[in-house]
Amino acid sequence: MKRSIIETADGSKTIQLEEWQEQYHSKHGAVQEAYHVFIKNGLEHVWLKKLNILEIGFGTGLNALITLIEAQKKNIAVHYTGVEQYPVTWEEVHQLDYITSLSAQAFENEFDKMHKCEWEKEVVLTNNFLLTKQKKDFRAVKNLDLFNLVYFDAFGPRVQPELWAKDVFQIMYDALRMGGVLVTYSAKGSVRRAMQEVGFSVERLEGPPGKREMLRATKISNIPK
Repeated sequence: MKRSIIETADGSKTIQLEEWQEQYHSKHGAVQEAYHVFIKNGLEHVWLKKLNILEIGFGTGLNALITLIEAQKKNIAVHYTGVEQYPVTWEEVHQLDYITSLSAQAFENEFDKMHKCEWEKEVVLTNNFLLTKQKKDFRAVKNLDLFNLVYFDAFGPRVQPELWAKDVFQIMYDALRMGGVLVTYSAKGSVRRAMQEVGFSVERLEGPPGKREMLRATKISNIPK
């Protein structure tokens, strides 16, 4: 599928899948969306000094980069697992230029290493940030009671509804520890209901620019409802 680099409303860039007219990040602001959904309503909400984070849709590495930056600021130890079946190219990463968008030159080497390191191998990026990239379908996640936080950043339910179904959220539920949290930019009613069906307690929250709402789901029971 043909991909192109486009500029979003906050000046940062993202990748657009032309056939689907779907973007890796919001066209209303890639960086703003990432911070609002995954940092403000995810990382800062969970607020543990040691975190296991699972990202569904590692993609451009933007979410991992901003998490690394915030972990350094807050002295949080993070083991970050990013799952991606179709990795972006190094040329695309270079064109996106998130280091400039974030004024994060101090983390340029770590961001390069994120994209250049081996898959299926734990890599030390800093003294408090470990990264493991897994090249596979999201539905192949088999972890149980491991993660404190899930960044659910798959392509939208409009184009890939199968990734927002009950069976996928059951996998996410099982992968989370008790009290663990999943955050996503989507607030679609069918998505919320699928989360609730597997046992999540689901909140509607204010969305990022361009979206009225987003969802945050919490694992409250070991026995799905």
